Order: sequence, then C-alpha cells, then structure tokens
Amino acid sequence: MVTYIVRRLVTAVLILFGASFIVYQLTAMAGDPLSDLRDSNAPNKEELIRQRTDLLDLNTAAPVRYFKWLGGAVQCLVPLANSCDLGSTLHGEPVTEALGRAMGQTILLVTGATVLAIVVGITLGIVTGLRQYSSLDYSVTFMAFLFFSLPIFWVAVLLKEFGAIQFNDFLVDPVFSPWSIALTSLLMGVVAVLFMSGTLKRRSVGFVLGAGATAALMLVLSATKWFATPGLGPVLLVVFGTATAFLATQLTAGVRNRKALYSALIMVPLGLVSYYVLNPVFGGFGTWQIVAGAVVAVLVGCAVGWLMGGYDRGQSMRAAGLTAFFMAGLVVLDRFMIEWPNYVSNSRIRGRPIATIGSATPNLEGNWWIQNIDTFTHLLLPTVALLLVSLASYSRYSRASMLEIMQQDYIRTARAKGLPERTVVMRHAFRNALIPLATLVAFDIGALLGGAVITEKVFSFTGMGALFVDSLIPIPDPNPVMGVFLVTGIVAMVFNLVADLAYSVLDPRVRVKA
Repeated sequence: MVTYIVRRLVTAVLILFGASFIVYQLTAMAGDPLSDLRDSNAPNKEELIRQRTDLLDLNTAAPVRYFKWLGGAVQCLVPLANSCDLGSTLHGEPVTEALGRAMGQTILLVTGATVLAIVVGITLGIVTGLRQYSSLDYSVTFMAFLFFSLPIFWVAVLLKEFGAIQFNDFLVDPVFSPWSIALTSLLMGVVAVLFMSGTLKRRSVGFVLGAGATAALMLVLSATKWFATPGLGPVLLVVFGTATAFLATQLTAGVRNRKALYSALIMVPLGLVSYYVLNPVFGGFGTWQIVAGAVVAVLVGCAVGWLMGGYDRGQSMRAAGLTAFFMAGLVVLDRFMIEWPNYVSNSRIRGRPIATIGSATPNLEGNWWIQNIDTFTHLLLPTVALLLVSLASYSRYSRASMLEIMQQDYIRTARAKGLPERTVVMRHAFRNALIPLATLVAFDIGALLGGAVITEKVFSFTGMGALFVDSLIPIPDPNPVMGVFLVTGIVAMVFNLVADLAYSVLDPRVRVKA
C-alpha cells in the first residue's frame, strides 16, 4: 500500500505541475494587469505603473515568472519552514493572507451544506431505494430534481424574502395565523401519508394524526410565543432522548436486543442529570469545553454499554455511545435557545436575527454562545440554498446503488438464512451501496475549497470562489488565481486518493497494490 500511495503522490505532483503551468500562462495572457493604471488620470501614474510592474515582475516573461512563483510555492510544502511565498495581489497584499481569509469564509459557508447534503441525500436515496415505486419514491424524486433544476440565485432570493425578511417580521409577534396553521397541518398530513405504506384506512389514520399533531403543536407554540423565548426543557429532552435511544438501537443492534436498548435508555436520565448540573456553569464554556464534554459523553455511553454486557457488547456500546452523543447535543442546543432572547435584543441585531448578507455582525459583543448564534444566523440561508440544489445527485446515486445491491445473490442468500431485514440492509446492502458513492463524495469534498461563486456573491461571502473571480475580472491578477488553483488542486487530488483507499475499506475484495 505504501508503494501505491507514493506512486499516486508522484503522479499527482506531475499532473499538478503541468496543470499549474498551463493555468499560469492562460492567466498571464488573459489581459493587461496595468490597464486600469494606463487609463488613470493620476499625476503619479508613471510611478504607480512602475511600482506594480516591480511588484508583479511584469518585465520578466510569463514562463520565467511561473518558475519563480513555483519556487515560492514549493516552500509551502516544507513542514515548519514558515516561508510560504505565493506572491502578492495587485494591491500589495500577500496571497497567503488573502487565501487564508478566503479559505476560512469558504469552509464556514460550504462545509455544513456539503455534509448535510451527503447525509440527507444518501439517507433519502437508501430509503427510496428500499421502497421503489412508492409514493415516497416518486415524491422524493420529484422534489430532488425540482430543486436541482432551480437557479441557485433565485433560490437565494426566495430564502432572503421568506426565510429572513418575513420571518424577522413574524418574530415581532410570533403567533401563527389560522390560515398558516390549516395549510401547514394539511401539508404535514400529506407528508405523513407519503412515508407510510399499507391500506387506504391506515394512510387515512396517518393523515389525520399527522395533521392533528401539527395543528396542536402550532397552537401551543403560538400560545406560549415559543419563538420569542425558545427552549427544550427537561420534558422535551426526555422525549427526544428516548426517541433517539430507540432509533440508535434500531440502527446499530435492533430493538430486540434488550441489553442494547436498555444501555441507550440509561443515557437519557444521565443526560437529564447533566442538563441540571451543567446549566449553572455553561455561561463560561467555549469550543474546547464543548468538544471535551461530547467526548466524555460518548465514553460514558460506551462504558455503560460495556457494563450492560449482553451477547454482543459492541452493539450495546454503539447504541449507548450514539445516544449519549445526541443527548449531549440536545443539552447544548437548549443552552443556545436560552441565549436566543439575549441575542435578538442585542443593540446590533435590533430584533431581526436572520441575516441576509455577510458572515458575522460587525462589532457584536457577547459571550461564546452569542457569537456562535450570530454565526449560525448568517450561515442558515446560504446553507439551505446549497443543500437544496445538492440533494438530487446524492439521492439519485444512492438510490440506484441500493437498487442494484438489493438484487444481488448474496442479499437473497442472507434473507434465505433467516437474517432480520435490518441486518440484511445495514450490514450487507448499505456498506456495499456506499462504494459507488465514494468517488462522488470525494470529488465534492475535493471541490469544497473551490467555493460557491454565485452563493458567495448573493450572500456577500468573500470566499475562494469570489477571490478567484475577482482576480480575473476586470483585471487579471495571476498570483491569487494560482493560489486558489494550488489549494483546490491539492485538496482534489488528496481526496481522490482517499476515495481509492476507501474502496478497499468498504469492499474486502478490492486490494490496493502498486
């Protein structure tokens, strides 16, 4: 395997070298970096032209300039050398600083949307593959391709109007109107029917229960004005925690494994205890304390699963650990909700928390919780926009892969042996269905740092995509363009290598050899 990895890395370096040379020459021929200064009426025009010529070394031929740039770029690969030099922009700013700032914005913007698209898309694809030609299958297919066909800028504008402007207006008096309650209840009743199978009578009951539960929930939220002072509280923590325990057990062991189920359910009261213990000291917490708390929660869950034993301790540990992680997440979410009124009433927010532009509120003061709520409100709309247009590919690929896998001989053999359907799907089909998706996921993650140009422009994020476009239009600036190309090229090649190695992990028949 080591020989294979080394060979792939050497090949990647050669490809990157050739591609970077071509991109540099094309950028150098794309226009005149001095065009704005030549048209200027400034009295020191000649001095400005001379300074920019020296800054960008324009008196040297483009092929020679490339190798000078390459010499500085190679220094970036030397560990701990602290001598990375990718040149300067037209304005004299080091490219490394511009790249660092743009990468932070892009990672902040695109990571959440990409992860959610992968998780939600694959989940929908697997579910619809298992229920082929059902009403759920047709509905998910229709919605996926509908959102895929919509222009991202149009989706962004709609989200700004209905997800920000009108929702901020709603927060002034957070009470649902009778028409909104009726329409939402009918919609959720239809959604409940789509997820159900069986006779017409059973679906009718599902419609009534879904619509009734939605109407009751919206009435309670209106009566309590929950959106003004949100929170989960101990009751909802227990309800959601218990549901998580059953779901985690079903996915990892099956609810018939009582040891695993009891291990997961034990984590619910333990999470409730941590809710009361941690709330008085949560105000001084930060990122590392939250991460440490999540790790401790998972370790406690694994310990409980191991102590509960059973015929398979691993299943009990996984069920309890997963439940503990989500219980910790619910406790943290409740704390964010408690801080929500303080954020909305902040003088910089002025009662309109859902932002439409930028990545942060300027000069906002507050603790760690307030700052992270601010980050969330700025990321909410662009994340939803990117998620909606990214779901189709993952759901379609995973559905097609699951349909192919479920027709294989070893699936019929597993069923003939009497294995439970959960075991057949999760252990035999799901893992093999992920193999074709490894390439798609690696490609998308590799392109992650390339930025989302249109989304960045609409929501005023100065990320990698915006840096790349602004470096080409209206005046070509080779150094930032090459910096963006270098970062995205390296990340893309690394993740393609990761995809190849993932094949051998997902499919034991695949062997990585030189």
